[in-house]
Amino acid sequence: MPPVAHCSHGLSRFDELKYPPDFKHFDYVNPDAPKGGDVSLFVHGTFDSLNPYSAKGVTPALAPSYNYMRYGFSEFNEPLMVGTGQYSPSGDEIQTAYGLIAKSVEYADDNSWIVFELRPEARFHDGKPITADDVVFSFRELGEKGHPRYRMQLEPVKNVEKLDEHKVRFNFKQTGTRSQLLRVAELPVLPSHYWSKHDISKTTLEPMLHSGPYKITRVKPGVSVTFSRVKDYWGKDLPVNKGRYNFDKITLHFHRDYNMAFESFKAGGHDLHLEVIAKHWNTSYDFAAVREGKIRKRLIPHQMAYGSSFMFFNTRRAPFDDRRVREAISLMFDYEWVNKSIFYSAYKRSASYFPNSPMSSTGVPDKEEMKWLKLAKEQQPPELLTQPFKPSFTSGDGSVRKQQKRALELLKDAGWTLKGNTLIHRETGKPMRFSFLEKGASSETYLTALKKNLATIGIEMTLVRADAAQYIRQLRAHEYDMVERILPQSLAPDSELFDYFHSERADAEGSHNFAGIKQPAIDVLLDKIPQAKSSDELKSLTRSLDRMLLWQHYGIPKWYSDSMRVAHRDVFAWPKTSPVYSTPFSTWWRKDLPAEDKQDVTP
Repeated sequence: MPPVAHCSHGLSRFDELKYPPDFKHFDYVNPDAPKGGDVSLFVHGTFDSLNPYSAKGVTPALAPSYNYMRYGFSEFNEPLMVGTGQYSPSGDEIQTAYGLIAKSVEYADDNSWIVFELRPEARFHDGKPITADDVVFSFRELGEKGHPRYRMQLEPVKNVEKLDEHKVRFNFKQTGTRSQLLRVAELPVLPSHYWSKHDISKTTLEPMLHSGPYKITRVKPGVSVTFSRVKDYWGKDLPVNKGRYNFDKITLHFHRDYNMAFESFKAGGHDLHLEVIAKHWNTSYDFAAVREGKIRKRLIPHQMAYGSSFMFFNTRRAPFDDRRVREAISLMFDYEWVNKSIFYSAYKRSASYFPNSPMSSTGVPDKEEMKWLKLAKEQQPPELLTQPFKPSFTSGDGSVRKQQKRALELLKDAGWTLKGNTLIHRETGKPMRFSFLEKGASSETYLTALKKNLATIGIEMTLVRADAAQYIRQLRAHEYDMVERILPQSLAPDSELFDYFHSERADAEGSHNFAGIKQPAIDVLLDKIPQAKSSDELKSLTRSLDRMLLWQHYGIPKWYSDSMRVAHRDVFAWPKTSPVYSTPFSTWWRKDLPAEDKQDVTP
C-alpha cells in the first residue's frame, strides 16, 4: 500500500504541535509591541565576508560571540519553515517548525517525501516573488557549491521536483524519521535570479539579496554591520513574526579586544552587553551609569542546550588509552575551587554530555536504559548499571588529599608508581608527561590549577599555546594529548552525535571525535538515535549513551550556566513571558520611543 499523506501547518519530530493552524502569535511575544528606534550591539571578533553559504571567510553570524541564537538578526536568507534551524529557533517547543515561506506541508507517514506549498505573497526585497524555482535552485546550489554543512543537511534527499509555481516536493533516498523532513524545512531559500549572477562559493562584502524583516544597509569591513527594518516586509503579519523584529535599525559593533568593548559600553558605545566573564559581572559594574539606574543588570534563565564542554583525552595515545589513567587525572581537577575562586560561583558543574537538557542521565538507570546498557556490559565498569555518574566533589578550599589518594590507587593498578616526586611506569621506567593544547589565555588560570594538582602526584602537564592556524591544524589532525572543546548539542539530539562519538569518525581528519572514541556498544546507540520513534525512546537512548561516555572518562566535564548575564541601557521593554529554548532579544522593543515615532502598532 502507498504511504498515507498528512497535511499540516507545521512539523514536529515526535509529539503534537503546541500551536493550532489558526494561531495568531507565539506566547512569548507581545503582539502589540511598538516598532521603531535604533539599537547597537557588541560582537567580540571580526568578519571579512557577508556570504554565510561559502566555506571561506568569517561572516557576522560566525564571529566568536555572535550568532542568531544570541541576538536574532543575521545575514541568512529566510527558510521554508522556522523553529528547528539557526534562523529563528523555537522559544517554547523542542523540534517543531511552523511555516514561513511555506504556507503548509504535506508528507508521507513513512517520511519518504514532503511537499511544501509556498505563500504566493512571499517576496524578495527587490519585489520579485519567491517561487518553487528558487527552492529547487537553493537545493542544487547549496548542495553542490555551498558550505559542507549544507551537503550534510541535504544528504538524505534523493531529488527535488517543482510541482507548480508554488509547490515543490522533496523525495528522500529512504524512509526515515521526521528529522529528515525538518532538515529540508530549514533550507534557506535563495533568489535564483541573484545567485545565477554571483559565485556562492566566494566571500563578499556586498550585501546580498534577501527576503526577511531586515536588510543590510551599511557595512564597515571588520568594524560594523547595520541592519535596517524593511517597512513593507511581506511577512510582517505572519503568526511566526508577530511581535518580533521591532527595532528600525540594529548595528553590530565588532571589537577584537573584550576589555576595550566593555569600556566602550560604559561610555555609551552600545546598548546591550552580553557578559561572558563571570569576574566582570561581579566586580566591574560599579560605575555611575549602573548606580544611577541608567544601565541595568539582568540574569535571564533559560533551558537552551549548552553543549558538551569537556577537556578531552586523546585515547589514540598512551597513557590515555587506559581508562584508569583518565579517571585518575579527572579526579585532580578541583572544580569547586575553580568555580569559587575564579568564577565567583557563577556556574554549575556538568555531569553529562547533555547538560541543562532532559536528555541528560540522572539517578540510576531505569528499565528502558538497562536494555541498552547491557549491550555494553563487557566494555564498561559494573558501576554503570547500579550508580549515577558523579564527578569528584571537593570542599573548594584547595585541598585535594582525598582525590590524590584515590588517583594514586588507580594509577598503581594501571602500572604506575610514585618514586620521589615523579610518577614512573613500572615496566618502561618512563615518567608520566603530557601536554595540553590551548588556543588562548582565557583558560590559563584553571589549567594552571590542574597542572599544580597533577604535580602533587608526580604527573607533569605542559601547557602548549598555539596560534589560530596552528591550533586548527593540530585539532583537525588530532595532534594533541589533551584539548578542551565544546560539542554543540540540541534539545533533541540527532545524527550530529555520529561525528562526535562514532568509531568511524575516530581517525577521520577534521572529525569532532576529539577523544578518539571507538566502542561498538556506543556505535549501536549512535545508529539508533536518529531513528527514534518517540521522545521517550530518544531520551532512553541518549541517556544510555550519556552514561557510557561518562563512565569511560573520555574527558573531564567542565561547567555550564542556565542563565544569561545581560547588561543593558534602561531603554528596553520585553514581553511578560520569555522564551526558554532561545534568546529573547528579537521580541524586545524600545520603551523610550516618542509617540510620533512609533510605527506599525497593532490596534
